[in-house]
Amino acid sequence: MSSIIINGKEIGQEIRTGVATRVQELKAKGITPGLAVILVGDNPASKTYVANKQKSCEQIGMFSELIKLPEDISEQALLEQIRELNNRKDIHGILVQLPLPKHIDEDKVIQTISPEKDVDGFSPISVGKMMLGQDTYLPCTPYGVMKLLEHSGIEVAGKHAVIVGRSHIVGKPMGQLLLQKDATVTYTHSKTPDLPSFTKQADILIAAVGRANFITSEHIKEGAVIIDVGINRDEENHLCGDVNFDDVQGIASHITPVPGGVGPMTITMLLENTVQAAEKELERQAE
Repeated sequence: MSSIIINGKEIGQEIRTGVATRVQELKAKGITPGLAVILVGDNPASKTYVANKQKSCEQIGMFSELIKLPEDISEQALLEQIRELNNRKDIHGILVQLPLPKHIDEDKVIQTISPEKDVDGFSPISVGKMMLGQDTYLPCTPYGVMKLLEHSGIEVAGKHAVIVGRSHIVGKPMGQLLLQKDATVTYTHSKTPDLPSFTKQADILIAAVGRANFITSEHIKEGAVIIDVGINRDEENHLCGDVNFDDVQGIASHITPVPGGVGPMTITMLLENTVQAAEKELERQAE
């Protein structure tokens, strides 16, 4: 029996179609959702990610502005740029592409973004509200994973979800979102001894460790749902995930491919968050 492939491109496109309709409805009321993306330096991967985000905005009728800044920009100058965007009426979401140069404090940058425009869901206020289950912008990758599970008809309540990885961007918030949907959650990471003894208990396994083909058949049980968040290059420079896809194929009940799984959903949920921000602005204007 082969594993069912969870197609992030198809699911993402389905969600984007709905988001595009909401963009047109906002435009009819005089608001065009606007996303500002700040790119510091010339990191090739960052430039590619930013180009994809801009293209996705344009495809659904959103306004997108790219602000390119030099690698040696001072932290103070970057913070001033963010404050200017906080005050602009035509910008509803602000995204600072990470990583930043070493001389800039990423935490300080994220905390300077207005919570109303924090469409990445990274600020302490957004994270705190997420922890409490309050209305806020959810981090795009974990949010996208939850949508993948939902659209694939995979029940989360009562399931044991094991997360491999504990980053602020994926691992930690991923566990919280699963917990809110009544999963039992176990976090594992690089210091976890005998990792397979934990991962083999997983009904849903989230691989977000950042190591190419790290998760193999020895890590999973028959019928587990595997969500591969990793984006890596193997020895032959081919794009691959954290999961050895061929090795677990047929053991997992469902699996996300790399590319074409979680990746497209991350940008989709960024669009969703930005449109939500514009809708909230419209509500504030009506009050």
